[in-house]
Amino acid sequence: MTNVLVIGGGFAGCCAAHLLSEKGWQVTLIETAPFLGGGCKTFFYGGHPYTFGPRHFLTKDERLFEFLNRYIPMRRFPGHEFLTYVERDPGFYHFPIHRDDIELMPDRTQILEEVQQLDGVEGAQNLEEFWLRSVGPTLYSKFVETYSKKMWDITSNTDITDFSFTAKGVALKTGPKAAWTEAISAFPMHLNGYDDYFEIATRDVTVRLNTTIEAYDIERYRVRIEGAWQTYDVIVSTISPEIILNNAFGPLRWIGRDFFKIVLPVREVFPPNVYFLYYANHEPFTRIVEYKKFYRYEAPTTLLGLEIPSFKNKLYPFPTRKDQELAQRYLDALPPKVFSIGRAGIYRYIDIDDIIAQCMELAKNVDG
Repeated sequence: MTNVLVIGGGFAGCCAAHLLSEKGWQVTLIETAPFLGGGCKTFFYGGHPYTFGPRHFLTKDERLFEFLNRYIPMRRFPGHEFLTYVERDPGFYHFPIHRDDIELMPDRTQILEEVQQLDGVEGAQNLEEFWLRSVGPTLYSKFVETYSKKMWDITSNTDITDFSFTAKGVALKTGPKAAWTEAISAFPMHLNGYDDYFEIATRDVTVRLNTTIEAYDIERYRVRIEGAWQTYDVIVSTISPEIILNNAFGPLRWIGRDFFKIVLPVREVFPPNVYFLYYANHEPFTRIVEYKKFYRYEAPTTLLGLEIPSFKNKLYPFPTRKDQELAQRYLDALPPKVFSIGRAGIYRYIDIDDIIAQCMELAKNVDG
């Protein structure tokens, strides 16, 4: 029987373990935390369910939605909207930037003149060029310039060379004001969020929580745990690739979040259909989330999650050419039956649907 090690018990690790165990393989999952689910794990504060950052499910592939819905009932959210606060106007506007909102801006005449002169984004080499060519200098300075600099702790947005995820599908939108009109937006119906799936996914898996891998010898397909080397036929890693290759080419850069929970004595704070508020100014925080919008939790109070960029944890891989090339060097160095998947594993800003697709592809193509 094929013996598999899965490193990391977040969504990617649980899904990979699930689909590989269905092949009849013997799967062991190692997780340093005392729980499964990683960033998708639901916690409770004052009775309110929340995750560390919003973990809604987005996909354009009905097949991936149905996969998850098969195991945990999912609720669709049509009309899901984002708002950005622009202090200098001052005002809240939709994001993606909506043409209708331009009419509400004090500098609308200048903005409309700039938009009429746009030549398109073809040939843009970095995030700054992309947005200047998409919306012009005034909208770029209102919505993107300061926000991106504080999100990544950089001095220039020309450093960002992998920027395809930043526009939410379109930079300047017409029609519906929902953030996602061509994708399914959903979230689990139950108050424990995705947690039931993690249990289902690991029913036939040996799970070792609170367990640290002390050393990696990936060339020989083995790891050391509690002083003993253990060898496997296949290794699936969902952690940053430089870790399992012992930092051979130097560290990869990451940025994370400090997360603050705030309970307020009102039923709801945000307007209907608004789930996120982004802050594109010089305040230290980037986003506020009202978790009731996802969980449909009933209470006379509401829970807000406030996020401040931080280097205390690894949540977002840096979207720069230098960092992406270093990550690819690590991935190219992996032996044939060692696979690196998930956001951390491939060092790309991907979502839950992409992770499920990766795991399906892995289970389909990997041999024992």
